[in-house]
Amino acid sequence: MSARRENIARQRHDKLERIRARGLDPYPPRYHRNHTAQQAVALFEQQESGGGPGPQVKLAGRLVASRPMGKAAFIDLRDGSGKIQVHLRSQIEDYGLLQDLDIGDIIGVEGALFRTHSGQITLEASHIVLLAKSLLPLPEKWHGLADVEKRYRQRYLDLVSNQEARDVFRVRSRAIVALRRFLDERGFVEVETPVLQPMAAGALARPFLTHHQALGQDLYLRIATELHLKRLIIGGFDKVCEIGRIFRNEGISTRHNPEFTTLESYEAYADYNDVMVMVEEMVSYIAREVLGSDKVSFGGSTLDLAPPWPRITLRDAIREGCGIDFEECPDAPSLRQQMEAIEVELGPAPIGRGRLIDRLISLYVESDITQPTFVLDYPVDMSPLAKRKPEDGRLVERFEAFAGGMEIANAFTELNDPVEQRQRFEEQEKLRAALGDEEAERVDEDFLTALEHGMPPTGGLGMGIDRLVMLLTGQQSIREVILFPQLKTKQ
Repeated sequence: MSARRENIARQRHDKLERIRARGLDPYPPRYHRNHTAQQAVALFEQQESGGGPGPQVKLAGRLVASRPMGKAAFIDLRDGSGKIQVHLRSQIEDYGLLQDLDIGDIIGVEGALFRTHSGQITLEASHIVLLAKSLLPLPEKWHGLADVEKRYRQRYLDLVSNQEARDVFRVRSRAIVALRRFLDERGFVEVETPVLQPMAAGALARPFLTHHQALGQDLYLRIATELHLKRLIIGGFDKVCEIGRIFRNEGISTRHNPEFTTLESYEAYADYNDVMVMVEEMVSYIAREVLGSDKVSFGGSTLDLAPPWPRITLRDAIREGCGIDFEECPDAPSLRQQMEAIEVELGPAPIGRGRLIDRLISLYVESDITQPTFVLDYPVDMSPLAKRKPEDGRLVERFEAFAGGMEIANAFTELNDPVEQRQRFEEQEKLRAALGDEEAERVDEDFLTALEHGMPPTGGLGMGIDRLVMLLTGQQSIREVILFPQLKTKQ
């Protein structure tokens, strides 16, 4: 703490002791307000046309500005709904408390509302009470905390200081409410599946490992909810979904956080074409419900989320992006040769064909897609849980949805043949052993046993909630839409 901040903190502690010496509790256990700032303003405007005195209200919030004016003072009070001006006259009993209040203190005020000569709706305070003394000052520029790392490490200061930050997380909350409503109206049953799992499966990702003391067993934080949700389809639920946290032991970037939120949904007797229609309708619906429009600004462009979204095959997208036709490269060495010919940096370590194609997507497809677009039909190498296309067994019925230069959704017609699913898992295990690929799929015997009991044709979806909120709020970093993003611990 700087010397200046230490001095301010010491002064505030002195004020705290003076308040206690006056027999006041600076942290009372309760205070019952009857309106928010926004409700108070709306109430005054509703009654103003009738004449007569303004309504009496009881408000509470943080003191964010103070303007002494001789024997009176104006202060600004802000709560979760907004800000309101308060006028205090020296004649009121509690006026002396003002000298021991600081910016950042939580206070309660009550009195009548009126409109000043300048037209501002204001509370004429008849009583003021301290609810929580702030012992540390707000940031120097409380109206706009600029230190990015401090905003993430001390999110509470970011929320106090930045209206934009509060707005982002309100949009996030409303978006999730709208998402749930959309799925509920279509008959999906929302469920919860285990976070701690004996097998990290359902995605190509490196897991976090933990240990359960009582069981004497290592467990993994889930990397997907897919395999448990498919068990529920097998069990007789026709439509299931889960909105929950996923944990992947991966790098941190503007698009990646090791702990993130996804929607996964599974619908029996549907395929990836049905899921495509649902996704474009769902995203458009959420935008209209939250923002009032299905057009959003992102990265200097206006994205049109209204369906239908364009569709392009992955083969065509990669060919357009870099000229490589992966179907002419049946194995990893031949594809690697093509990629090295266009100077893609790959490093000396061997990489499987699926990983190489994924690299091409990152370099030449994803970043070039601005408007929401479905990219269809992926190689089997990349999709161990998806069903082959009947007309071309080298490909699976899979799509990824991209918008604003990033992936926002991934979906399959789900593989429901237990014999082929076992073969796919075993091929992934071979990649893990041969190439040291820690993100390869594992053989999940319990899931295979469930699948052997029969799963109907099913369309499955995974959608990143954080990236969807990025699109809706125009944020370029995932850290701006996660309240407490992962940061390296300060020593």
